[in-house]
Amino acid sequence: MLERFRLDGQVALVTGGSRGIGLAIANVLGEAGARLVVSSKTRNEAAIYELEAAGYELHHIEADLSEPGAARAVVEKAQALVGRLDILVNNAGVARHGATEVFPEQSYRDVMSINLDAVFGACQAVIPIMKAQKSGVILNIGSISGLVSNIPQQQVAYNASKAAVHMLTRSLASDLAAFNIRVNAIAPGYITTDMTVGGLADPDWAPTWLNMTPMGRPGSAEEVAAAALFLCSLASSYVTGEILVVDGGYTSR
Repeated sequence: MLERFRLDGQVALVTGGSRGIGLAIANVLGEAGARLVVSSKTRNEAAIYELEAAGYELHHIEADLSEPGAARAVVEKAQALVGRLDILVNNAGVARHGATEVFPEQSYRDVMSINLDAVFGACQAVIPIMKAQKSGVILNIGSISGLVSNIPQQQVAYNASKAAVHMLTRSLASDLAAFNIRVNAIAPGYITTDMTVGGLADPDWAPTWLNMTPMGRPGSAEEVAAAALFLCSLASSYVTGEILVVDGGYTSR
């Protein structure tokens, strides 16, 4: 059974893979035997060194996924580098907070362009590749914010973007199952990363977040990565269209 978690010979593209959850996912997929292509907005030398030092085969693509067509270009370049793509992890994302009535339009577009448009574009580009291979896995990183309205922070645009990613995931899973392509998502709760460090240090936000989490603590990027390995491997061969919540029980309340 443990062999079903192995990814030997497979190629995985992880967007936003140079820090936080993306880096943890790249690490676990590499440890399972996958060849890695990691994209990020800027080149993180420490992350690249970490992955290479672990002995993983690695290619890095620098790209700003907020730009139109960038996600498609990343997928196409990744295939050109390694010849195939077995796994696509759409992890790159941004968060913006603020009251809706004064939320800047540019901030709204920033959130949607990366959290939703880039995911859609990458999926569009990888589907023909995976159809030709007659196999593939797409894993999208959603959020509990696509399932519930978080408090006390206001973040309507972020919540809407992640809810859209969840429905995109389910719709693609239905459309692509006949082609042996599985599509799932992970909905993390509050995870200790650069994106949440400010909130976890906030004297108003942090107590609310943790009090609403039955386990009483934030999760780690490695805990999300473990779920990602399951969904990217044959261990989950009969799982598609699933939104796997990794939140310490937050959405159970």
